[in-house]
Amino acid sequence: MNKRLVVSALSAALLLAGCQSVNTTSGGAVGVERKQYMFSMLSSDEVNQMYAQSYQKTVGEATTKGVLDKTSTDAKRIQAIANRLIAQAPNFRPDSAQWKWEVNLIKSDELNANCGPGGKIIFYTGLIDSLKLTDDEIAAVMGHEIAHALREHGREAMSKAYGIEMAKQGAGALFGLGQDSLALADTVANYGMTLPNSRANENEADLIGLELAARAGYNPNAAITLWNKMSKASEGSSPEFMSTHPASASRVSSLEAAIPKVMPLYEKASKS
Repeated sequence: MNKRLVVSALSAALLLAGCQSVNTTSGGAVGVERKQYMFSMLSSDEVNQMYAQSYQKTVGEATTKGVLDKTSTDAKRIQAIANRLIAQAPNFRPDSAQWKWEVNLIKSDELNANCGPGGKIIFYTGLIDSLKLTDDEIAAVMGHEIAHALREHGREAMSKAYGIEMAKQGAGALFGLGQDSLALADTVANYGMTLPNSRANENEADLIGLELAARAGYNPNAAITLWNKMSKASEGSSPEFMSTHPASASRVSSLEAAIPKVMPLYEKASKS
């Protein structure tokens, strides 16, 4: 039998046996209802702890280098916008109210931002300065990133990677290919945290992020101007953000179709 087919079969069997169907968030006005399959031996708490260690290392290095910004106007903007978005996260995921959220701004020319598992947010000044982001556009970026964390897209990717790597180990033993270590945890963490998100995950983050921003009183139309700016910035050397959040031709049209669903939430928040 073809070894690749055996690996695929083992991977599918391990995923089926070791994964459980979960609903990480409610659908919201935007209707994100896809069921997710998570590796049962990889809990949310474990992933959150893994990422928290990496996050603290990044923050510590930024502090040592003197590039952690806690006092500037932009730092205060980032914190204020985050506070409003975080307050809306329980609409999608009630347990996120107990997360240990953190927000940090790093001085760097890098055009990037991230919200990792458990609510660990990092923004880079280059993204704000180079694209001249408004508060509404910052909220669009941050809402998108928070949505990835709420939907546990990192854990979902890691779950898939566990199945694949375990299947490789099983196939290796089956065919007498040796017992060399695959450094499974490191490999899986790399897959789950650094590789580009799937188109489906990106669409979910776009939609949930759009609603989070609207509920927080930020104009959802800013998501359109944001991605137009991102597309223009990527015409030269592609920014880091675009390497893990690949643009698709349908992204803006999908956002435009969803804006009417969340506009009433924005209008209500703007009046309160």
